[in-house]
Amino acid sequence: MAFLNYHHLRYFRAIALSSSLTKAAKQLGLSQSALSVQLRHLEESLGQALFERQHKALVLTEAGRIALQYADTIFQSGEELMDVLKNQASRSRSILRVGAVANLSRNFQLRFLQPVIGKDDVELIIHSGTLRELLSQLQAHTLDVVLTNTAIRRDTEVGWHCHLLDEQPVSLVGQKRRGKRSFQFPHDLRTVPIVLPSLESSIRSAFDLRMDQLGIRPMIAAEVDDMAMLRLMARESLGVTLVPSVVVKDELERGELVEKYRFSDIKETFYAITPSRRFPNPILRILMASRGRSGK
Repeated sequence: MAFLNYHHLRYFRAIALSSSLTKAAKQLGLSQSALSVQLRHLEESLGQALFERQHKALVLTEAGRIALQYADTIFQSGEELMDVLKNQASRSRSILRVGAVANLSRNFQLRFLQPVIGKDDVELIIHSGTLRELLSQLQAHTLDVVLTNTAIRRDTEVGWHCHLLDEQPVSLVGQKRRGKRSFQFPHDLRTVPIVLPSLESSIRSAFDLRMDQLGIRPMIAAEVDDMAMLRLMARESLGVTLVPSVVVKDELERGELVEKYRFSDIKETFYAITPSRRFPNPILRILMASRGRSGK
């Protein structure tokens, strides 16, 4: 019957943290060949390769990333044992690493993560960046999921899964101004300044196509590539702003902004990108299941 040798696990953790067999051997006071043998014994007992070589560097495999997480937990538990005996008890926590594209609605992110926000046994780590950067981190197993408003095709080499989480209506919103006649779409767009998402946005592309079809050349006041800034601009602008309703949900509920026109043919879509993994993060599984139960 196979058993886990904790000395091997300690050696593996040292290699993983230093990303070098040579550095780890020096830190542990072992020869490189002896450390390599200990690592091979651990891989044989687990039945998994824990590292792969890329450009002469040691890189964790998916199984290696999982093993490192468990190793961290095991050694953290040892530290907690010492704390307990010293009357300084602490609790271990599970980690969920989330990547979110920089222009994604903060309101949507909060709603997706709500089931685990504030849980004592869960630590959320949220990274922001471009879709390309985040997918690279997802492939390297340093992220568990990427949240985006852009669908991606499945990659036969990587095996992405693109889950549609939600669709939100897109509207023209603006301040409620007394004594002014109601907004007339689309004709008022010739004279009323409009704040738009940047050209990279899918809803901007759909809006521009609609304007071309209607023969309208809108008076553009600003173009913004960040949803948080678009929300602020909507609150300050004296004109209208093209924005998904979820982005300005709070302002609409408080009456600070009103919906001037809702598009029936333009939607903002939200996706979760996950890789094909034999060892998915159990916290992510809970989140995805909760989205399924909510029908979104």
